[in-house]
Amino acid sequence: MAGPLSGFRVIDISEVISGPLAAMILADQGADVIKVEPPGHGEESRQLANYRNGMAALYANCNHGKRSIGIDLKHEDGLALLYQLVKDADVVVQNWRPGAAERLKVGETDLRKINPNIIYASITGYGDDGPYADRRGYDPIFQSLTGYVASQTNPEIPVPDLVRNSLVDKATSITLAQGITAALLARERGAGGQHVRIAMLDAGLAFFWPDGMLRHSLVGDDVENYVVPGERYQLMATKDGQLVMWMGTADQMRAGLRAVGRDDIADDPKQRGRSMLEEANELARAVAIQEGMAKLTSAEAYARLIEHEVPAAPVLTHEEVMRDPQIVHNGSILEGSHPVYGDFRRARPAVRFSQTPTEPTDAPALYGENSTAILDELGLSKEAQTALRESGAVTR
Repeated sequence: MAGPLSGFRVIDISEVISGPLAAMILADQGADVIKVEPPGHGEESRQLANYRNGMAALYANCNHGKRSIGIDLKHEDGLALLYQLVKDADVVVQNWRPGAAERLKVGETDLRKINPNIIYASITGYGDDGPYADRRGYDPIFQSLTGYVASQTNPEIPVPDLVRNSLVDKATSITLAQGITAALLARERGAGGQHVRIAMLDAGLAFFWPDGMLRHSLVGDDVENYVVPGERYQLMATKDGQLVMWMGTADQMRAGLRAVGRDDIADDPKQRGRSMLEEANELARAVAIQEGMAKLTSAEAYARLIEHEVPAAPVLTHEEVMRDPQIVHNGSILEGSHPVYGDFRRARPAVRFSQTPTEPTDAPALYGENSTAILDELGLSKEAQTALRESGAVTR
């Protein structure tokens, strides 16, 4: 397997998004990731919507490049099998509530007895302790607690709203993947194995903070230009729809005026220097652009904005995203096929490595699709494998 993490092995016993996506990022970068799934139908996200022939889209999107084995960790022989896998692994990832791993005897202390150098990565909702520690946590709850919902307020419709995808889950995944690779680097430099902990609450807040909490970063009452740029995000109405434009500099603001034929305002001395920040001049600029855009179709407005080098974009449907010329040029969407559940798409991993290039990972595995191969690697005989399956320790 190519990639900078080639040669590292990860045991993924996490579920749904936050842990699985973190482990998939490692797989995309060359790690050998073994997905250990519970009895029955495998991990929870296999049962969710957008399902075909044993594969659900959410499971697929968080588990490319992994091998799957079904193990009952509550079975004595199943637990022993996991310990065998951990013995030669570099990383273990779990995302259960505090105490669950310890009850299953797969907590850090349990696994470090088997492999002292293991990087043990755990995700909790709120932290290992504290007033919320025992609560169940889900992405919209964390969005609400960390400022996202409060910031999703359109001045024209002053009602807070959610970001309608699992933003905090994915922020947690990216943060954990980075933390794991940092721990692996520290281990290579002699630090040994360690526990990498992350709370989704903390990951969500840290991801939101750089621009979302600008008003709360400099403490005191003497802060000037009390503005949060994201509050200026808006859709611009056109004659037949909407588009997005972002005029972040004075030159771009004047270019926006020229794009709608208002050179008179663009050339006005009031649209120079600090006078641009005066309320009356800001209002004149905004009204002129809004009125000008309303007279143009989206296609006309987009063409004019690009001609005047104003950052702008059409509002693409999901289907249009896949046909966008730059996305096609970048090869940002990959396609593949599995013999059972058929054709699929995925986003190409965004990171490109010059010296350790990665290769497209294998299709997401069906539940237990790789159990026999993994047991073979452990040196278990066919008779031993049959016994494990008959006892229920290996569930697929």
